Amino acid sequence: MSITKLSIKNWSPADQPREKLLTKGTGALSDAELLAIIIGSGNIEENSVELSKRILHAAENNISQLGKFSVNDLVSNFKGIGNAKALSIVAALELGRRRKAEEPENRKKIGCSIDIYNYFYPVLCDLSHEEFWALFLNNSNRIIDRLKISQGGISKTGVDGRLIYKEALTRLASYVIFCHNHPSGNPKPSHHDDETTFRLKKGLLLLEIPLLDHLIFCEGKYYSYADKERI
Repeated sequence: MSITKLSIKNWSPADQPREKLLTKGTGALSDAELLAIIIGSGNIEENSVELSKRILHAAENNISQLGKFSVNDLVSNFKGIGNAKALSIVAALELGRRRKAEEPENRKKIGCSIDIYNYFYPVLCDLSHEEFWALFLNNSNRIIDRLKISQGGISKTGVDGRLIYKEALTRLASYVIFCHNHPSGNPKPSHHDDETTFRLKKGLLLLEIPLLDHLIFCEGKYYSYADKERI
C-alpha cells in the first residue's frame, strides 16, 4: 500500500514555515524552514523542508559551509533546484554576509591582527577564489573605508599598486592594511605574497602612508606580517 505524502500546504498552519514566521517570528524557525521559504517549493519526491534539510546535510548543517556552494553546485546536486532557486539561495547568503560585515564595524578601531581578522571574516570566509582587499584607516586607527582591489583564481590574484595609492590618497588615509585569503587553507605566505607586500609597502611609504599589516586569511586561522615582525 502506497502512502501519500502531505504537501506543506496540507500541514497544520502552525507548522507551515511561512505561517510560522508570520505568527512566531524568524527565531522560531529552523535553518531548514528558513531555507524552505527561500526556495519556495521542493520536487516531486520531497517538499521544500525535506529538500532544504538535504541541502543543509550536504553542507554539514553549517550555514557558513552552505555559503561556499556555487549556483552550479546547487543546481547539479539537488533535484528541484534550478537556476532561479539557486540564485535566491546564493543571494540570501550574500545579504547575510554583508549585514554581518556592516554591523557596528563602520568606524571600528583596529588595534591588533585579530581585529582585522574579525572584520574581514564575513567577507572572506566562504570564498573558493582569492580576493585582495585594502583597509584604509584615519590617524586614530579607525576604519575610513575598505576596497576590494582584485579577484583571482584558486592560488593567486594580481594587485595593481597604482590603484591602491590613488584610493588611499583620495580617502586621505593615514594608514593602510591589506588582507587576502588562501582558499587552500594554508595561511603561510608565498614568495608572490612577500613580493607583493614589500612592493606595496615601499610605494605607500613614498606617500608617507605606513602599511600597518597584511593578513593572509583562512577559515579559523591567519598569518599576520605585523605579528611576525615582517612589516
